Amino acid sequence: MPDLELEVGRRRVRLTSPDKVLFPGDGVTKRDLADYYAEIGPALVPHLRNRPFTLKRYPYGIRGQPYFAKQAPKGKPDWVPTRRFRTWPREGGSRLVDFALVNEPAAAVWMVQMNCIDMNAWYSRVDKPDRPDFVLFDLDPPESRNGFAQAIQVAHLIREALERLELHSYVKTSGADGIHVLVPITRRSTYKDTYEFAELVSRGVEAENPGLATTEWLKKKRRGVLVDHRQNGHGKTIASVYSVRPKPGAPVSTPLRWEELGEKVRPRDFGMREALARVEEHGDLFEPVLKGGQALGPALRKVRT
Repeated sequence: MPDLELEVGRRRVRLTSPDKVLFPGDGVTKRDLADYYAEIGPALVPHLRNRPFTLKRYPYGIRGQPYFAKQAPKGKPDWVPTRRFRTWPREGGSRLVDFALVNEPAAAVWMVQMNCIDMNAWYSRVDKPDRPDFVLFDLDPPESRNGFAQAIQVAHLIREALERLELHSYVKTSGADGIHVLVPITRRSTYKDTYEFAELVSRGVEAENPGLATTEWLKKKRRGVLVDHRQNGHGKTIASVYSVRPKPGAPVSTPLRWEELGEKVRPRDFGMREALARVEEHGDLFEPVLKGGQALGPALRKVRT
């Protein structure tokens, strides 16, 4: 198929090789992915807007080796803005990076042109890059037949622990094999604060539920569902709500009501069609995450004692 020009809002986005299959077992093409992000864009973009964006690129589809690119690619459209921040690569030293910002649906579609499948952005926004606006609990189930059912149990235990601290939380499937629990907060706390808070809550749940929940990083020593507090840190990224994930079936990271997270839910129940239908029916269930409003300080002081 020849190249396409897609009309997305007031923009035109050129899509090369639109018939390229990104999900070989499912026949999902680059065009399918672009169409999805164009349609889900009004719900997705508020969760990405003004957050430094990291491109995770899959030039050979989900069976090929992806690579990360923080620097905005050369030749990007001039309507995709950038902001410059200093980063500290693992290999040492530091460098300045011009991060792209996905501030409109057309920018998400352009990321598909760049062979991105999921949308990965910082926990903080460009005006306060050192102040995250949510705390993340990333639940990674064990590789067992009832692993995801255990993750559901642990997610509810996290919710109950947070409610005792008078904090509301919101849940979504990771779209891969896990669960994400997010706590929206006012943008006053540092990443050091959110890391400490997530660690103390996670260790508390672990202590009360040995064998079910764990904070053990090494898989060979791990028993139960990993409650990973380590994902809270400056420059860390999370696959945004409504992201398609690079897994068979093209599952989507989908927000749920807490009462929906029951034993019948499976990690890959929600694909692009289901995500769009849910937004049509319920609106954006993660909209409250954008509003913040919860001070972390009092809860952090409680868990320190």
